[in-house]
Amino acid sequence: QVQLVESGGGSVQAGGSLRLSCVASGYRYNNYCMAWFRQAPGKEREGVADIYLGHAITYYAGSVKGRFAISQDGAKNTVYLQMNNLRTEDTAMYYCAAARPFTQCGVVRGIPSSYDSWGQGTQVTVSS
Repeated sequence: QVQLVESGGGSVQAGGSLRLSCVASGYRYNNYCMAWFRQAPGKEREGVADIYLGHAITYYAGSVKGRFAISQDGAKNTVYLQMNNLRTEDTAMYYCAAARPFTQCGVVRGIPSSYDSWGQGTQVTVSS
């Protein structure tokens, strides 16, 4: 099973930027769907962005499209989430997740129960 460790969260003012990192270990293939989810207090966990490793195919939820960018660094086994022009409604715990190998992102997109591995989460707080 893949192990995931997130970092990079913090507190910023609206309009600011943060870059989240997710370091992955324990995987044998480069054909994984990796995703960032977020969960605000009292709300369901929602998918923010995903990327199919090795092919760099990306997807963004409408609420973050144009502001967030997901990318990978294969040499560092790391997936990033660059978050620009942050809004107060982006405040949440952000989680990195990995689906089973060779699972296409379109099959599991936005469905937390379809992902096998999760990181511990990193808090993002945006103030006005």
